[in-house]
Amino acid sequence: MKLNELKNVKGAKKESFKKGRGLGSGNGKNCGTGNKGQKSRSGRGKAPGFEGGQTPLYRRLPKFGFTNGSHKEYAIVNVSSLNKFKEGTVVTPTLLIESGLVKKELDGVKVLGNGELSVKLTVKASKFSKSAKAAIEKVGGICEEI
Repeated sequence: MKLNELKNVKGAKKESFKKGRGLGSGNGKNCGTGNKGQKSRSGRGKAPGFEGGQTPLYRRLPKFGFTNGSHKEYAIVNVSSLNKFKEGTVVTPTLLIESGLVKKELDGVKVLGNGELSVKLTVKASKFSKSAKAAIEKVGGICEEI
């Protein structure tokens, strides 16, 4: 048997049913949509949330709150967690993701000064807190804003 000789098993492929092919087909005239009304018209269907002309729930409930479009969310890393790197390492956001300290980069990485740093590193991040910058430079490391 060759690949070009393979055939489908009987009943494996079913021909799609064609609607509107005369009254004798069993699905002619109205094609299964019934007589008259919204559901029988072309382009039928209702918009999501439509309640038959009644004011929909999403318009009846009060709206509140504000979403600032320019708000940025940073992935946070504490200075103490940078101790896991070897001395002289260039710490970048991609390295932080690979090491598992950060799950997603989001809008950037911010380094906070929580804890002590004992290793001299070059840290590249979007933002640094004052205490983080001081802790890194105290050990002789370098802070670079990306």
